[in-house]
Amino acid sequence: MTRGLSSLDSAGGPAWQAGESRQPVIIAALRSPICRANGQLRDLHAPDLLAPVLASLVETTGVDPADVDDVIMGNAVGGGGNVARFAALQAGLSVGVPGITIDRQCGSGLDAIALASRLVAAGGDPLYLAGGVESISTAPARANRNHDGGLDFYSRASFVPPQFGDPDMGVAAENVAREYAVTREQQDDYALRSHQRAVTAANEDRFRGEIVPLGANGTVVDSDDGPRASLRAPLMGRFPAAFVPGGTVTAANSCFDADAASGVVITSLKRARALGALDGLLVLGCDTTGVDPQLLGIGAAHAAERLLARHDVAAADVDLIEFNEAFASQTIACLNHLGIDPARANLDGGALALGHGYGASGAVLVTRLLAQVRRGFACHGQSPLALAMISGAGGLGTAALMQYSRL
Repeated sequence: MTRGLSSLDSAGGPAWQAGESRQPVIIAALRSPICRANGQLRDLHAPDLLAPVLASLVETTGVDPADVDDVIMGNAVGGGGNVARFAALQAGLSVGVPGITIDRQCGSGLDAIALASRLVAAGGDPLYLAGGVESISTAPARANRNHDGGLDFYSRASFVPPQFGDPDMGVAAENVAREYAVTREQQDDYALRSHQRAVTAANEDRFRGEIVPLGANGTVVDSDDGPRASLRAPLMGRFPAAFVPGGTVTAANSCFDADAASGVVITSLKRARALGALDGLLVLGCDTTGVDPQLLGIGAAHAAERLLARHDVAAADVDLIEFNEAFASQTIACLNHLGIDPARANLDGGALALGHGYGASGAVLVTRLLAQVRRGFACHGQSPLALAMISGAGGLGTAALMQYSRL
């Protein structure tokens, strides 16, 4: 088994020298609190969520704000206007720092990091702030203009042409549950475990070092508000089907919409060392692929499968796995497809407990992974492999394979 693009020596440090100007490495990762939409962060627009995270990333790494080459951010339901540039200026970065906002729906935050890593691999030792943000609470109303000039408002965009089918997310989750034989009991058990793990992680302050507190409504919000300590199996079982009559997907085994921002500092190994970084996540590779839109939740598994095969890495050899738990059904189906015990993923809980901030969620996965490897949590090797995976609307999936290393 070859560990990605690089080989590591027994001390856990890079064994190669050539190419360190093109090896992407994530040296810092932070996020906002993840809070229910229309909740504690309801009055904060996307730049208000993101700017403090960007400012904290710069401060944490000691980077001169004028030395950031670009800010690359994902956003799915915002009002346009290039939130990356807006937030960069709001964070106090130089006017010379540009910004680009990308939309791959739920995958946007992870795809922003993937784009930044590919730009680093192109050479030149650049440094990027990459990630994603979503303020679902303040997302603008959207409408198509009719022939008479009137407005026809809609709740969500169409993701694929009608001949491909364009199911709502919950219906697609039911499709996956049926296609991959994921039972109601399996979904409820998985969702309950996600909450239990997140509650334990919060109680043990595992999230504390990665959260940038935000001022909102005259108070300081410094923790996630989703994990529920009161959930028990009997209560989970009483929830009715939420999307399809007689179905197995319920509000209890589905995520909730959340407001959040998350970002990373990604640069070349050479520049990271020059900055004095002690460790980080080497980005070994990223992949995005498409699947049948009717089974959109399975996209992450196909992207990860192709990515792992390309790097000759067996799923069993991945130490830490963060999967965006939009629905328990698709999380279980994807992990089963890869031959990964679902209990191995999201060791501190996932989106079922923490919430799903659309464009931010993919970056949250990477933030969680960096925090976990630095804590040494559940890692059995000196150079653990980490995998982030997310599925997206329209039948998309993105995966990133990383490896922790002392620099």
